[in-house]
Amino acid sequence: MLLGQSRFADFTQKPIADASQTTEAILAVSADDREAVDAFADAALKAGGSVANDAMDFGFMYGRSFHDLDGHLWEVMWMSQEAVEQGPADMAQTA
Repeated sequence: MLLGQSRFADFTQKPIADASQTTEAILAVSADDREAVDAFADAALKAGGSVANDAMDFGFMYGRSFHDLDGHLWEVMWMSQEAVEQGPADMAQTA
């Protein structure tokens, strides 16, 4: 749900963070493939967002991050289905 600050304030007793000065959360979305990661991030940057970090490319996983116009940190990630099914190497069972 996207809300303006005054309406958002109705849902919390705490002060609202100024995302241009602090990071209160990392908002992550999953993409279907590497091309979708790039399309999403490129669209955000074209709309006025700014690059947050270098692209992350581990072969089996790829992601890019950006700050939106309000300063919120977003990550768009793709991971191969095989990597998801296999899980982390340090968790693999050995026979």
